[in-house]
Amino acid sequence: MLSDKLGHRLDSYLYPPFKKIFGGWGNPNLFTLLGFFSTLVASGMILKGFWLSAGLVIILSGLFDLLDGVIARNLGKATTFGSFFDSVMDRYSDLLLLLAISIYYLNEGNSGLVILTSVVAIGIALIPYVRAKAESLQITCHVGWMERAERIILLSLGSLLNWMEPVLWILAVLTHVTVLHRIYYVWKKMSVNNGR
Repeated sequence: MLSDKLGHRLDSYLYPPFKKIFGGWGNPNLFTLLGFFSTLVASGMILKGFWLSAGLVIILSGLFDLLDGVIARNLGKATTFGSFFDSVMDRYSDLLLLLAISIYYLNEGNSGLVILTSVVAIGIALIPYVRAKAESLQITCHVGWMERAERIILLSLGSLLNWMEPVLWILAVLTHVTVLHRIYYVWKKMSVNNGR
C-alpha cells in the first residue's frame, strides 16, 4: 500500500544526497547486501534483548532497501537479476528477524509469543508468494495493507518503543487479511477474464 502510494516519488529526495557523496558510483546489489547484513545485526541485537538498538538498525536496513532501487533506477542499473536478488534477500531479512524474535521469546519461556511470531512468519512468507504466483498468471497483485514497507515500519516501532507484542498481534491479523484479500482479488480477476 505504502509502496504503491509513494512509488518512485522518494527518488528526488534520496538520490541527490547519494549523488553528492558517491557521484556516479553505485552498485544496487551491494546495497541489497548491506540491507541484509543490517538485518543480521538487528537480529543479533534482538537475541541479546537490545531492542532499542535493534529498532534503529531495522530502520537502517529499510533505508538500504530503498536505496538499492533508487540507485538502480537513477544510474540505469536496473536488471532482472537485481530485482530477483532483492526479493530473495528481502525474504531472508524478514524471516531472520522473526526467527530472532521467536528465539528471544523461547529463551524467555514465553511459548505464546513464540507461536504468535510463527503465525506472523507464515503470513509474511505468503504475502509475496501470492503476489509472485499471481504474476506468473499475468495478474498484477499489489493489493492489501501489509506490504514490506508497512511491515518494516511496524517491526521497527515495536522494537524501538518496546511494543513488540502488540505489533506482533497487528501483524498476525493483517498479514493474513492481506493474503486473503490477494486470493480474493486474483479469484475476481480470473472470474472476469474467464467470463469474457
